[in-house]
Amino acid sequence: MSFSSDYLKESIEIINGLNPETLDKMAETLAQIRERGGRLFILGVGGSAASASHAVNDFRKICALEAYAPTDNVSELTARTNDEGWPTVFAEYLKGSRLSSKDAILVMSVGGGNLEKNVSPNLVKALELAKSLGATILGLVGRDGGYTGQVADSCVIIPTVNPNHVTPHTEAFHGLIWHLLVTHPALKVKSTMWESVAGTV
Repeated sequence: MSFSSDYLKESIEIINGLNPETLDKMAETLAQIRERGGRLFILGVGGSAASASHAVNDFRKICALEAYAPTDNVSELTARTNDEGWPTVFAEYLKGSRLSSKDAILVMSVGGGNLEKNVSPNLVKALELAKSLGATILGLVGRDGGYTGQVADSCVIIPTVNPNHVTPHTEAFHGLIWHLLVTHPALKVKSTMWESVAGTV
């Protein structure tokens, strides 16, 4: 078997390991956030920051859900990193945005944050703040879910089928899952471009 064949088989195994009920629940939760006038803050680091930016566009444009990614504002991100330190960049952004119990945060991460190992402490600090304010916590994470998996109201933990491919599979499935969510009937309010051109919804 080739590497490509093995990698694709792993991807199929991951899909088969996802729980549709969890995905439906997350879509319904996001719809409730929108209905109560809440906002969605999507947090990610590295490749997940790029995913957060793309997902923000889709949630805003397709689902009419007010959404933001702190990493989209590079000036604020780097100023806070320089002046206050990396571990608090997301929490301080959320404080400045007046995060409240009406809002939600969605963490996209491979490990979900781990203070003991000093991995993504900025996610952990943001989660602690969100929890203290009663905001809804959602997660798309890999491995064992980390701190996100421990505190989230709804969390998709992408199954580990090959420990050598945890990062690429997790980050790839971020995209598959958020595209599922923005296409979900509970959330979708506007047709995407090519589907509208083709005359389908």
